[in-house]
Amino acid sequence: MFHFLQGVDFMQNGISIYPGLDNTLSENLALIETAAALGLPRLFTSLHIPETDPSALKRELGVLLKAARAHHMEIISDVSPATLTLLGLKEFNLSAFRMLGITTLRLDDGFTCEDIARLSHNSQHIRLQLNASTMTGRLLQKLVDAKTDFSSIDALHNFYPRTGTGLSEETLARKTAMLHKTGIRIGAFLPSQNGRRRSPLRDGLPTLEDHRAMPTSLAARHLVALGIDSVFLADALPTDEELRCLASLEDNQVVLAADLLTRDAAQKHLLTQTFTARIDEARDAVRAQESRRLLQGNIAPEHTAERPYGAVTIDNSGYGRYMGELEIIKNGQPADPRVNVAAQVKESDRFLIDYISPGRRFSLFFPA
Repeated sequence: MFHFLQGVDFMQNGISIYPGLDNTLSENLALIETAAALGLPRLFTSLHIPETDPSALKRELGVLLKAARAHHMEIISDVSPATLTLLGLKEFNLSAFRMLGITTLRLDDGFTCEDIARLSHNSQHIRLQLNASTMTGRLLQKLVDAKTDFSSIDALHNFYPRTGTGLSEETLARKTAMLHKTGIRIGAFLPSQNGRRRSPLRDGLPTLEDHRAMPTSLAARHLVALGIDSVFLADALPTDEELRCLASLEDNQVVLAADLLTRDAAQKHLLTQTFTARIDEARDAVRAQESRRLLQGNIAPEHTAERPYGAVTIDNSGYGRYMGELEIIKNGQPADPRVNVAAQVKESDRFLIDYISPGRRFSLFFPA
């Protein structure tokens, strides 16, 4: 479980609910209660899954959405023209979705750029979500030309039930950067590793194929490192620990799991802080911009060992005015009596060091 500083910026993350599919009504209601208690403010649902039992969906949907509204959750519904048949609607009417309590519509197949532009100016105060995974520069320009109101729009990547079909990191990063340039915030999905995976395949529902079997905490922090603004657990019934992981995510920073090597109070206090990587990027290390002024107390030499890749070092009193300099080593360095090795980034997390670009915030946590 994460232990972060008070006063940080937390993300608008969420859960997924699929009435008429895998969970009982009581299980879905309990999931909403747990998510709300943890401060997860968003709920995603899909109203066009072929395997859904239509009668169960119609019976349960109103109850579930009412429970989510009671906790002031944003309700996001994935819709397509097939949704009309599933809900028994004669036409695509925003008032019908508003009456159900749905506040955001994710527009999937079947909607033109002109449709999206028109709907973005609706008087029902319903927000729209673009499919971030299928968006192209050409489509985005068509939305601009159609005078879309982007103030009421964000975007959410797909999830991919079949093994081998998830996005590559390069594709996610490219499409996310393109949408960010227009000011659109982007969400993505994670699978559950230890909970109930959604039918029919039960192979997890990741956006990135790399995350299909990756531990939830690491995959979630990877998405944040990639610039994703909100993270959703996509599977049917995630564990409470997975929900707590999402509730603890911090916005727009790289968070690394590490092993604590120091017993010194001043160094331990420094290691709990959030830092900014210096703009003048060093060849051999990520340098914390604020660490020396955040230091409380004196640092004596301790564990002045060799500094391998991923070592978290703090300069001791032998370095004079550099005492308190905190670095994460990118290129291995020899032992120096003036430099303490205070922690070591866990092997599983070392790839995240590459995402700490100049000016990026970063922090460490120490799992039990």
